[in-house]
Amino acid sequence: MTREIRAMIGRCAAAIIAPLLVLALAGCSDAPGEQAAGPPPNPLLYEIASADGAVEGWMLGTIHALPDGTEWRTTEIGRVIDTADLLVVEIGELKGRDEGPSIYFSLAQSPGQLPLEQRLPPELRPQLAAMLERGDMAPEDFIVEETWAAAIALARINATGDPANGVDRALIEDFAGRPVRELEGLRGQLSIFDRLPESAQRAMLAAVVRESEKTRKDPARLQRAWLAGDAAVIEQSTREGFLADPALHEALLAGRNRRWAEVIAPLLEGTPRPLIAVGTAHLVGPEGLAALLEAQGYRIRRLSPP
Repeated sequence: MTREIRAMIGRCAAAIIAPLLVLALAGCSDAPGEQAAGPPPNPLLYEIASADGAVEGWMLGTIHALPDGTEWRTTEIGRVIDTADLLVVEIGELKGRDEGPSIYFSLAQSPGQLPLEQRLPPELRPQLAAMLERGDMAPEDFIVEETWAAAIALARINATGDPANGVDRALIEDFAGRPVRELEGLRGQLSIFDRLPESAQRAMLAAVVRESEKTRKDPARLQRAWLAGDAAVIEQSTREGFLADPALHEALLAGRNRRWAEVIAPLLEGTPRPLIAVGTAHLVGPEGLAALLEAQGYRIRRLSPP
């Protein structure tokens, strides 16, 4: 992979999962964007209460990259940020600017990889060639990249937004002086990809290539859905692309949600009230955190601007 591509991925390492896990997920771009015209922002924000109605915490659906100038804070979000005692995020603050790239490249590269086109069905190889040309990449750039890492690099070709504007990053800054707890950490999150069998990684790569033209036509579709808090579109996105593959859906979404719910429930029983801020795709649907916490007896109520 060229030095320029490595540098680009390195800059985005803290949000590396973003362009693949749909909304949890938005990608990385060096070009600034403009907020799309539309209704006032209303990202998914939930109040979590016990069976007797006592408020135990909150959940905010985040997006890990946004164009410059995107206004997403509402009065209710601001109130919750001021009220919560503890922030819970997927990945906490990295120790230095080199930690993210170091973790990423230690997992993403292995010798002896097949040529990239040989890791795809023959019918997708012309599409791959078009993607590489559009992204100013070449097949030899991926000679040591594992298949999941290649899928991430290709997904960035059509991605919009900048991780510097990610909601999780802004929240960590808001909670300076208050505790911040991470659910996975960067190494733990990337290791989910790294542990996938090669067959699943190739299914992911094929889905990225197969969906590339559709994504290219409207790369900001899911950003708009996130900003509007459109739960129906967000939930639909969790069943599209490679998340339609049962094994990938379980490994990258449903299984993680169950593990997180097991960690979150004890936090809600404690005195400090947490704000749980995770990718929006993890909140919705019958396998989402809202449903999993409701099944444990909590009352979940969406909070919207007045």
